[in-house]
Amino acid sequence: MHLRIFLSFRTHLGLIQVPLKVKDIPELKEFFVELGLTTGQLGIDDSTQVPPELFENEHVRIGHKVLAEQDSAAAQQYIRQGSPTALRAELWALILNISSQPEDVLYYEQLKTNVIQHDLLVDSLIYKDVKLTASNDDYYFVFEDYLYQVLLCFSRDTSVLGHFAYNSASPPKSYIRGKLGIEEYAVFYPPNGVIPFHGFSMYVAPLCFLYHEPSKLYQIFREMYVRFFFRLHSISSHPSGIVSLCLLFETLLQTYLPQLFYHLREIGAQPLRISFKWMVRAFSGYLATDQLLLLWDRILGYNSLEILAVLAAAVFAFRAVNLMEVTSLAAAEAVLADLSTLKVMPLLQIFLFATVT
Repeated sequence: MHLRIFLSFRTHLGLIQVPLKVKDIPELKEFFVELGLTTGQLGIDDSTQVPPELFENEHVRIGHKVLAEQDSAAAQQYIRQGSPTALRAELWALILNISSQPEDVLYYEQLKTNVIQHDLLVDSLIYKDVKLTASNDDYYFVFEDYLYQVLLCFSRDTSVLGHFAYNSASPPKSYIRGKLGIEEYAVFYPPNGVIPFHGFSMYVAPLCFLYHEPSKLYQIFREMYVRFFFRLHSISSHPSGIVSLCLLFETLLQTYLPQLFYHLREIGAQPLRISFKWMVRAFSGYLATDQLLLLWDRILGYNSLEILAVLAAAVFAFRAVNLMEVTSLAAAEAVLADLSTLKVMPLLQIFLFATVT
């Protein structure tokens, strides 16, 4: 009884005060079993110190076989151990069921025509976001034109409205001029129902490394958005929703690094204030691109965004010694300002499988 009271008290130390069910480390170990220490991983076992014949060569051979069979479920299982760089674009397309048919290319061309013919107010938001984020990023500035193409077309794509059937949010509406408040003259605005926010273009930017044909890039991004990314900016109780991810992150930190969590809370540096931006962007713009793609491999492989919360907690665990010495939110942010040198898979493995539970 006392333990239950203590646990319920402890869950109230974070910023998220919503009683949602989230996984603990034993459950996460079971869910992410293929990430275990005894399983070969791209992101660890393909380093220069490891002879390629031990894992990498065989993994690549199996990857070619999966692609030859065009088995989406097999591709999803395979990619849990990471995708070889040369096969990633095809494997992701297979998992997302994207095959560039002539009608898909034609649809994309029609969207481009819509962009040319009609200006939208959200276009200004898209231009501003790309300028403020991707254009200033050492990895992604070269893809500026691709980002404009994809995002401007995306804003006009009414097929995106379909995801609101399983999204707790509702698409914003506007009214035909002079008909304000008359429901039969209401229209969704923007046409796709999604208002871009600061950092939205970073969902597209990493995909530009994989897909150089604009219509294919567009299809992949749209599918990634309606499967995964929309959950990062809409309120829901879904395990991959941003609220659950925030709660999972705080719970992992409170349970397995209680001293660190309490210290940061006492100095006014609630950990979620720092990690929230990483999770909302799925770490895009924070990790080195090769590491980000290894992370997104696992998102696709497990059909879940929960790994984002686990990685966020793992980053805090990795920098725990330095964080225990800080005395302000600004100092804590400085310790965690640069994630570009971090290696994703070792961090995840150590946190999940080498932590005493």
